[in-house]
Amino acid sequence: MDLIWDGVTEALRLIFNGDSYVYEVTFTSLLVSGSATLIALVLGLSIASFLAFRAPPGRTLALSAFNAGMALPPVAVGLLVSIMLWRTGPLGQLHLLYSRTAIVIAQAVIATPVVAALSTAALQGLNPNLRLQVLALGASRWQAALLLFREARISLLAAAMAGFGAAISEVGATIMVGGNIKGSTRTLTSAIVLEVGQGDFETAIALSFILLAVILLLVTLFTVLQQRRPPE
Repeated sequence: MDLIWDGVTEALRLIFNGDSYVYEVTFTSLLVSGSATLIALVLGLSIASFLAFRAPPGRTLALSAFNAGMALPPVAVGLLVSIMLWRTGPLGQLHLLYSRTAIVIAQAVIATPVVAALSTAALQGLNPNLRLQVLALGASRWQAALLLFREARISLLAAAMAGFGAAISEVGATIMVGGNIKGSTRTLTSAIVLEVGQGDFETAIALSFILLAVILLLVTLFTVLQQRRPPE
């Protein structure tokens, strides 16, 4: 208990004293995970719209693949992205390995199946006649899609929360493709792993509490947006 209490005390000290290291890794975490979540939302919602509204051949197989992707091992994703970005790999000429961009790519690969699978389920749960009725009233396909997104907003925001949670809590792929470089690619999760490895449990616990606080704050914001009633 003393160790945990010391960690809480250290977390408060680091936050209120404006520790540059803590703010740096927190900013990096929010930057890369936020970017990855935005990419996952664009890809995931596009995939979900196609699967839910178009009902293409092989939809069940595609949905099974995305549902399986929700349990995709992050280390396997990190290995795949590392191979792709390695200097002799297909994308090696871009020199992205051990950069924030590489972390964004890895986290987006992890988060996209989560967003796609949950968003597809949300859109399929709507009244199947609603889209046809909206189109019959003269709405364009884009207008119909926006209306259906609005109707499914609660479930879609839950998908966004799940995608962000998958991204910001990831550590294996982040270290593999980012290298855990101080001042560049070190995030809250990779910093926690480093501090534990060095035996600095107080700092590790402090960073863990900060990570939990950041996630709680952002999830609360998502929940407030989720529960707001749209204007009539």
